[in-house]
Amino acid sequence: MSASSAAKASVPAVALGATGLVTFGTLTATMMQALDTTIANVALPHMQGSLSASQEQVAWVLTSYIVASAIATTPTGYLANRYGVKRIFLIAVAGFTIASMLCGLASSLTEIVLYRLLQGVFGAALVPLSQTTLLDTYPPEKRGSAMAAWGVGVMIGPIIGPALGGWLTEYYSWRWVFYINLPIGVATFFALKTALPDARPRRSEPMDFTGFLFLSVAIASLQLMLDRGQSLDWFKSTEIIIECGLAIASFYLFISHTLTTDRPFISPKLFKDRNLVGGLVLIAMLGIVLFSTFALLPPFLQRLQGYPVITAGLVMAPRGIGTMIAMQLSGRILHRVDARLPILCGMILLAYSLHWMSNFNADVGVQEVVLSGMVQGMGLGFIFVPLSAVTFSTLAPEYRGDGTSLYSLLRNIGSSVGIALAFAYQDYGTKMAHAVLAENITPFNPALIEYVNSSNGLNAAGALLGVESELQRQSAVIGMLGDFHYMAIGVVCAIPFLLLLRPPKMSENEKASDVVVIE
Repeated sequence: MSASSAAKASVPAVALGATGLVTFGTLTATMMQALDTTIANVALPHMQGSLSASQEQVAWVLTSYIVASAIATTPTGYLANRYGVKRIFLIAVAGFTIASMLCGLASSLTEIVLYRLLQGVFGAALVPLSQTTLLDTYPPEKRGSAMAAWGVGVMIGPIIGPALGGWLTEYYSWRWVFYINLPIGVATFFALKTALPDARPRRSEPMDFTGFLFLSVAIASLQLMLDRGQSLDWFKSTEIIIECGLAIASFYLFISHTLTTDRPFISPKLFKDRNLVGGLVLIAMLGIVLFSTFALLPPFLQRLQGYPVITAGLVMAPRGIGTMIAMQLSGRILHRVDARLPILCGMILLAYSLHWMSNFNADVGVQEVVLSGMVQGMGLGFIFVPLSAVTFSTLAPEYRGDGTSLYSLLRNIGSSVGIALAFAYQDYGTKMAHAVLAENITPFNPALIEYVNSSNGLNAAGALLGVESELQRQSAVIGMLGDFHYMAIGVVCAIPFLLLLRPPKMSENEKASDVVVIE
């Protein structure tokens, strides 16, 4: 029996009733991890006061989770293949749930940073294992619908996270940002334990710890550099220079080691699959745009438009509605059309929505924010499901664990790069806009003279303070709009990468041989 056949044979049958429970468990596991990447952000000021920490110290609550999650994503495929998907999945769900409870119980900054590290380590496996489980459970003709359901879990977390986190913090406590994972985690654990069948391990060789060490140092250094660069003024900081050097050196050593060792941590054979390579490139680009937009809009709505955090979350909610509609549509038509067609439509919608947003102003109405968000959400939905399906459509089953881990890792790194670039350019654009606008604040400007003279109850100094406040507000808006403009250009430039993808050519017999038996 060939390796491919053995791998297929190792995937156990899933009973019809159990399929629903497996889908539920994978969906809630994905949503729980995706939700936790954003829900804690709005609670940081409350944690800062409760734990008597400075702003820089409390930021480690986010940084520790991001770094731990990035490092722990890479060995997920190996561990699942070595010890079985079900065992690793259950350990990850249980560990994440317990770590969430410990975060809520933390009484000091040191404790919560440590527990967030644990949460990141266990949470890293949830998304790739959910994707692997669904790919193994559903036959090829139904994987589009399965990826649509999985995509909802991935996308809904960042969308509802800020609003839910703000509501829980406002009306209960920041600790409930973590306690909310407990009922979800318990339900997920029992659903998977009950319905997910045991699978024979697909790999028995020992782990390449040298390759894992080099890759871990590279990822950790890169994530720290991206996460802390803005606050430390980038390469004017010795810490950032050291982290950049470590990332480059470690990645070079990882590549050299991978190409010269007999059993590398990540097999180069993975990158012979053209669809996987194309999917990894595109998901990294999608991560840049997706999470940058999520990072920029809440400050725009709250600080520049004056919306409360809950209202800002509600204004952004239609984006999720558009995403879910498009995911369901693309999941239904995926087995009938070339997957590149809905991806192309999604990229066009995404570029159009970003161009639309680049023409906002400081007084943009709620209707424009909602409609542009819905269009953007539909664009993301049309991209995400077909891209997830076609990326793994030609990948051998024994490499799915490694492939889904890399897919999640590239999406996370893309999001970190995107957020860092977005805030760096916004800061630059804001300063440039302020300098240009300030040139018009002179004693010879008729509009300024008229404003100062007509300011009821204010002296000239008070009126000028109002002018400066508005100047800063307008400059911040211009800086943010520049981000949206360049994101739109980036999406258009990414369209040619669709040529890397190709629809799988499978005969009816080949399809039948890859179908997981559902009894």
